[in-house]
Amino acid sequence: MIFITAKFPVRPEHADAWPEISRAFTEATRAEEGCLWFEWSRSLDDSNEYVLVEAFRDGDAGGAHVNSDHFKAAQAELPQYLSATPKVVSQSVDQDDWSELGEMQVD
Repeated sequence: MIFITAKFPVRPEHADAWPEISRAFTEATRAEEGCLWFEWSRSLDDSNEYVLVEAFRDGDAGGAHVNSDHFKAAQAELPQYLSATPKVVSQSVDQDDWSELGEMQVD
């Protein structure tokens, strides 16, 4: 799978509204056949930063995502709400779902 984590620095005046601002993009991406997950979290250290954790089945699914109409619309629409270019880590990993964190096993 392609596993991606990105940090989105949102302008302070738009930070509380970010879930709604990004809603159409989020919903369309989650509906993609190859999307395994697409989840936003708000940073505990910086209330103007949102962290996106996403995964796609494989490179083809990732390619379909970045070539989709909703991705292109997000590229045009979302930057006006950001204070800087998002940072990203993207890796191919040899699994297709979350693994348990054995170091914190709950019995």
